[in-house]
Order: sequence, then structure tokens, then C-alpha cells
Amino acid sequence: MNELAVRPRTRLRDRAARLFGQWGIFFRGFVEHPRMVGSIIPSSRFTIRKMLEPVNWAECKLFVEYGPGVGTFCRPVLERLPRDGKLLVIDTNSLYIDYLKRTITDGRFIAVHGSAADVQDIVRAIGHEEADYVLSGLPFSTLPEGVGPAIVEATHEVLRPGGAFLVYQFSAKARDFMARHFARIEQGFELWNVLPCQLFWGWKDEAA
Repeated sequence: MNELAVRPRTRLRDRAARLFGQWGIFFRGFVEHPRMVGSIIPSSRFTIRKMLEPVNWAECKLFVEYGPGVGTFCRPVLERLPRDGKLLVIDTNSLYIDYLKRTITDGRFIAVHGSAADVQDIVRAIGHEEADYVLSGLPFSTLPEGVGPAIVEATHEVLRPGGAFLVYQFSAKARDFMARHFARIEQGFELWNVLPCQLFWGWKDEAA
């Protein structure tokens, strides 16, 4: 068989294996911990682009993500992050953390198995005092009682003045929690997502 004809088939098979492997991991994580995973389907590229639009990448030294899943946001963030920046992801599901450690080899990437409520301790453990931006797709409406408010409070504390908490959700529950700590919350909506989702950007007061 012609070698040139085999190569495209091999590349296609390899890409398909990576794709279904990723979806398999994502689906398994949802089935095992449905209350901790926001959706059965990863976010669309439209949601990713709109969610990250307000970020000032030139001044971003530490970007944190809660519930990274299989890395849907990780790669777009790393593409935009400065060379001296860091991306820290935190997830309570070791399945996702192990997968991300295997598949993302960028030296700026740090994956931690833990709770977002402990973000301050985790940030200090990697040598930082504060974060510039924190992104979350955690389903605040289904989290165990008390967990959502604790996460939002810890997030506000760890953010630098002028930083922001970026949240995408199917419900407005997260905004209720955010309003207790963030005086300025911008809101958006992305139709081209399964399911359509609400977007929130909570900005920490510069004078805080």
C-alpha cells in the first residue's frame, strides 16, 4: 500500500483516539460525580472566547481554574498566557487531574487535586500570594450546602485588587453568592453552547 495514502489515515485514527479518549474521560467524570461537573458536554469555543475576552493577559502572572475537566479552557488559556505566567488548575476529581498531567506538558501548567475552597493555601504552596484571575465552571446550584459561598469568599480573598472571578453557569445561583463579595459584576450570555450559559465577571475593587 502506498505510504502516502496510509499517513493521512493514521493521523485521522490518532486524532479520533485522542478525541474519544478525552470525551470518555469527561463522561466518566460526570457519571461518577454529577453534582461537581457543570455539564455532560465541554464548553464551546464561543463560550471560551467570550469568557476570556476581559482578561488583560500582559499583566497576568497567575491564572487559576476550578474544575478544569479535560482541559477545555486550559489550552486556550496557555495560548494567551505570557511566558512567565502560570496556570493553576484545581479539581476534586483525581481522574481529571491525572489526565491533565499526562496530556499537558507545558512548564507553566500546574494541576492540583484539591478543593477550590482551599485556593489560598494552594496558591501559597506554589509560591504565589495572590491570583490575577480565577475561572470557574463549577455548578454552584448543585454543590453541597455551604461549599459555594465558601469558594466565592476564598476566591475574593486570593484575588489581587483589580483581578476578576470569571464564572460560566446554566443558572444565576453563582451570581447570588458573588454579590456578597464583588461590588461590580458584569453579566453576559452565550447562546452557542450546549446548554446556553450565563457568564459573570466579578471584579475585585482596586481599593480593597
